[in-house]
Amino acid sequence: MVFAINGFKRSQSALLASALALFALTQADMRHAAFAAGPTSVAEIAQYAGADRAQILDAGARKEKALMIYTTGTQIQPLIDRFKQIYPYLDVQMPRATSEDVARKVIEEYGAGYYEADVFELSSYGLIVPRQMGILQPFQSPEAKAYPDSAIEKDRMWISVRESYVGIGYNTNLISAADAPKTYQDLLDPKWKGKMAISYSMSTTANVIGAMVLTLGEDYVRKLGAQDNRVYPLLGRALANLTISGEAPISWTTYDSHVQASRAQGAPIAWIAPGPVPVTDTSVALASKAQHPHASMLFIDFLLSAEGQALYQKLGYSSARNGMQPADKPAVTKLYLTNRPTYVNDYEAWTKLTQESFIKPK
Repeated sequence: MVFAINGFKRSQSALLASALALFALTQADMRHAAFAAGPTSVAEIAQYAGADRAQILDAGARKEKALMIYTTGTQIQPLIDRFKQIYPYLDVQMPRATSEDVARKVIEEYGAGYYEADVFELSSYGLIVPRQMGILQPFQSPEAKAYPDSAIEKDRMWISVRESYVGIGYNTNLISAADAPKTYQDLLDPKWKGKMAISYSMSTTANVIGAMVLTLGEDYVRKLGAQDNRVYPLLGRALANLTISGEAPISWTTYDSHVQASRAQGAPIAWIAPGPVPVTDTSVALASKAQHPHASMLFIDFLLSAEGQALYQKLGYSSARNGMQPADKPAVTKLYLTNRPTYVNDYEAWTKLTQESFIKPK
């Protein structure tokens, strides 16, 4: 009897051991299946930071086979070409429009339940309304650690990938480096009265006014308005051309990227940062309902990478990435105005001040 009982106990123990082993194998299989599947939703893919992230993104992108980029122009074509060399299996489409039109288009598409956009390469002010409408997805990238917090939207909705700065541009044949204004305060010198030109583009001028308000206050702006600035209904590139021709010998709404490109061709124009300057940035962002999220994250990683930033610099843009500042280019104090939580209200106030002081003076 004892033997039978002992035998039963041994059988019971063996059965229990077998059951535990089977359970362990089942759990291992489940973990393996989950590992093999990887993240599946846009949010999971956007936030995934596992050691196998690169492999998962590549495998997923091979299945997706396509990428739709909403952007503003042809400036990034060299980057697209390089990206396609690295990922030749992706069919990359890039419809183009102004930032305002892109924002309007994607809002209308989401309202109709149509989700074509995967990723944006767009000015940050063009991303503000899509962010408010829930069209953007926060994301993580291992490349982001190379960027200062100021260049990253507070909820990680976008990161600056190419930048220009608005400061003073002047014709070097008409104004010497010694005589050129060096600071915002220098613009109040009576010798510049009636000689300075500004762009009518609010997206440019109101942000410069914002930098002035934050640096020196509204009273300074009103004093500058009394300098009889000439207002041209032109965008930055066209106004820089007028500076080069001598018609508008000096302007405090000049982009450094335009000056850099023109100087490379021998044009008589120079640029000065008169103090903290507003950043006109183009940022990368992920659509919340991207149909090709793996390919989108590969593209985001590439634009943020040192290689991608070097290609932007060859096109004349500046980089927010740490360590990318050219040795022959002076550092500037940058204001990422569109990343301010109060930017929408601030912009309205700066626009009103611009119109009162320069466009429709009392």
